[in-house]
Amino acid sequence: MKLLIHRFHFIACFLLFLLLAATDSVMAQVPSQDDVDRVEILNYTKRLTYQTIDDSTQLTIIAGNVKLRQGATIFTCDSCVLNNRTNIFEAWGRGGKVHINDSDTTNIYSSHLLYYMKTKQAFLDGGVRLTDGHATLTTPDLEYDMQTNIGIYKNGGKVINKKTTITSREGWYYADMKDIYFKKDVLLKDPAYTIVTDSLLVNSESQSTRFISMTTITDSSGRVIKTREGYYNQQTGKAEFGQRPIVIDGDTEVTGDVMQINDSTGISVVQGNAIIVDKKNKTTIIAGAIYRNKNTDAIMAVRKPLMIIQQDNDSIYISADTLFSARLTDLYGTTKPAGIGIATPDTTGAIDSVLATTDSGRVRIDTVIVPNTKRPPRRSSIGRDTVAEAEIAKIDSAAVVDSVGQPNVEVIDSSAILLPGGLNRARDSVMVHTTRGTQMVALNEKDSSNRYFEAYRNVRIYNDSLQAACDSLFYSFKDSVFRLYDDPVVWAKESQITGDTIHLFTRNKKADKIEAIENSLVVNRLTDQAFNQIKASRIDGFFIDGNIDSVRAKGYAECIYYIQDDDSAYTGINESKSDIMDVFFRNKELFKVVMRSAVTGTLWPIRQKSPSEMRLPNFKWLESRRPKSKLEMFE
Repeated sequence: MKLLIHRFHFIACFLLFLLLAATDSVMAQVPSQDDVDRVEILNYTKRLTYQTIDDSTQLTIIAGNVKLRQGATIFTCDSCVLNNRTNIFEAWGRGGKVHINDSDTTNIYSSHLLYYMKTKQAFLDGGVRLTDGHATLTTPDLEYDMQTNIGIYKNGGKVINKKTTITSREGWYYADMKDIYFKKDVLLKDPAYTIVTDSLLVNSESQSTRFISMTTITDSSGRVIKTREGYYNQQTGKAEFGQRPIVIDGDTEVTGDVMQINDSTGISVVQGNAIIVDKKNKTTIIAGAIYRNKNTDAIMAVRKPLMIIQQDNDSIYISADTLFSARLTDLYGTTKPAGIGIATPDTTGAIDSVLATTDSGRVRIDTVIVPNTKRPPRRSSIGRDTVAEAEIAKIDSAAVVDSVGQPNVEVIDSSAILLPGGLNRARDSVMVHTTRGTQMVALNEKDSSNRYFEAYRNVRIYNDSLQAACDSLFYSFKDSVFRLYDDPVVWAKESQITGDTIHLFTRNKKADKIEAIENSLVVNRLTDQAFNQIKASRIDGFFIDGNIDSVRAKGYAECIYYIQDDDSAYTGINESKSDIMDVFFRNKELFKVVMRSAVTGTLWPIRQKSPSEMRLPNFKWLESRRPKSKLEMFE
């Protein structure tokens, strides 16, 4: 029994010995922290000496093309000293010969290095230069952490990335992400733009710049952008800004909650209380979203847009579902087979080109848009409008869609625009129609009058002396004429004018003349039930100081008007017909009617006819459509 017990103890001790031996073997294969932190001497060409300072301190002095290694980091220098007690080594190299190669991704050069081997912190000075293969940083001194791969400078630095140079007083370099955070007196210079800010975050690999404080950007064209947050990608040319950025582009100023700009296409989108001010033409557009093409200077406003044409005492307010404005020289003829305008975004917000089919073949167009609204034929006193209707080119409906996935683009082939009579329109001139007649006027692309705007759906116009409503509108700054289409109506105090098409001429931004063409009707309200009325094929009205002064009706003219005595009491009702009628107003009320030829009519005693009986064909009083105030236009 004792022998069996002794054998069991022997076997147990033997197994324990094998287990301890195996454990020692495994532990011997795992490198200690000292091995990881140890700096190896790989090479030197002159000398290596040891100097004992005290019982615990020994210095290793190396000279001549020294090469050291710690993990994946290589150090080279002219000479260095290693301290075994403090775990610090100091290196020198004239002309930036101290070199740190960190995992073959980051290279740092300087004249002097103080390196803490335990914490892997490097303090460099003397013409420090850091490069990651994309950008190069130069600074008087730099702190670099080998564990986090973060470099910090606080005495000024400059980063060069291709053609871009950035300077700042302080900076943080994140090698793993290729990000550089610049702080205090930041100045970025590039051939295309200059940035001045207090804080800036730049990725040297993707060449994207993020703005995190008040920033002013000035590009080579003189455009100025002021923003508090956003980003810009130099490779794609796309940028986005938040917190109500401001863009000042010549005489145009744009602001909004969020702004997206694509410099490669020249198209920008402003959303959220968007405002665009044209100081040259003294116009302001306010909308939920505004699209602008910098190359063509075309603008489209949606989401309850409102245009304000500024005047001294009586500005004009225009609202619609969509407002569009561009240059007349782009509308009235071009040698290109493509349309002019801006592209609407798809449901993702991207702005791409579209395909259009013209007489010259199928072409890709990246600067087009006219909202999907077919304007009715435009006519004037010579039977057709001097701005002839352009041919509508076919559009690839899959190319651009609106927010509900429906085609939302038509392309105007401006080369198809013809003068009345079929004459080709010259690019540098345009036929304008004014109160003084029709004439050819030269166009200058830089002229402030080289603009037009169009309004689509639910159009309303308001100023203190005149209001209007229609479905679509065209206005040229060259001839100052509002062209109103599809059930238009104009009010001037107690007078209302309707027709199939209405042209409203302005002078010094005040009403000067009005043309109502086909099914024309002028109604002058006396009471809620009694109205003076004039009906004709065509009616021309004339204004003085913004108030209607006289009206000429011609072509099957008819009228109903109430006769007053000297005491302003109504004594009768005149119901007459004539080829031509001239109507004169005094104190904004009908004063006199003159029949010119082929007059027939009846004079009714005032008590013989009720006001409800005295109505011309197609009579309508459209007060419900009339804008009542400026504030109503903002709703």
